[in-house]
Amino acid sequence: MSVLDQFKLDGEVAVVTGAGKGIGRAIAIGLAEAGADVALASRTQRELDSVADEIRALGKKALPMATDCTSMEALESLAQKTADELGKLSIWVSNAGGLPDGTPRYLTRTPEVNFDAQIELNLKAVWMGAVVASKHMQEDGGSIINISSRASFGPQLKNGPYGASKAAVNSLTQTLSVELAPKIRVNAVAPGPIPTENFNDSMGTDTEEKRQALLKQIGVPLQRFGREEDIAAAVTYMASPASSWVTGQCLFVTGGR
Repeated sequence: MSVLDQFKLDGEVAVVTGAGKGIGRAIAIGLAEAGADVALASRTQRELDSVADEIRALGKKALPMATDCTSMEALESLAQKTADELGKLSIWVSNAGGLPDGTPRYLTRTPEVNFDAQIELNLKAVWMGAVVASKHMQEDGGSIINISSRASFGPQLKNGPYGASKAAVNSLTQTLSVELAPKIRVNAVAPGPIPTENFNDSMGTDTEEKRQALLKQIGVPLQRFGREEDIAAAVTYMASPASSWVTGQCLFVTGGR
């Protein structure tokens, strides 16, 4: 098999959570471009239907399914319907996450209800996704990819709850990779700053001028923000045979930051 052939996902079936827009949309389309059929999950059916149309235009199957990714029951239903309608489940991408109310906070100034919401969305949902996905991968194997964050590394002044939840995702990923080996590989991808709609809302970077000012302030060695497609490429690598000897790793895709 050639090196390029090792990146192909022909015959594979992926689930991507948070797939309605932004990084999740790019991941879903990237996996389809590599050959996979894709089940799409988020809360908003209209957004999922739009992404499904793009995937079908590539000649691949798409299953858009409105899902509360913080519910074990909903995730179990998503996994089962994927296996029933698309034939199997071999790739699971836990991408749903972020700041539940769009507000970065200091750890010591975070109300308990907001801290709990952060953990529920960014950590517990990832654990539940791995639990339900692994049940469908035990026989034939598969790949689980958790979307972490650059914020998982080092102190995160003004964004502590988010950073803590994502650091926990990295630990979860490492332990799952040992528990589920050798059949199932578990890795994480940690994006750096990417000006998605949610990023701009939470950072107050609603103009190009503000975004460029932030870029200079935070210091990215490659001197640009990331693109959603940068993360899609990293996830495709982690899902494909090209990474068949890689597990328990977190790949930082951050422009060198």
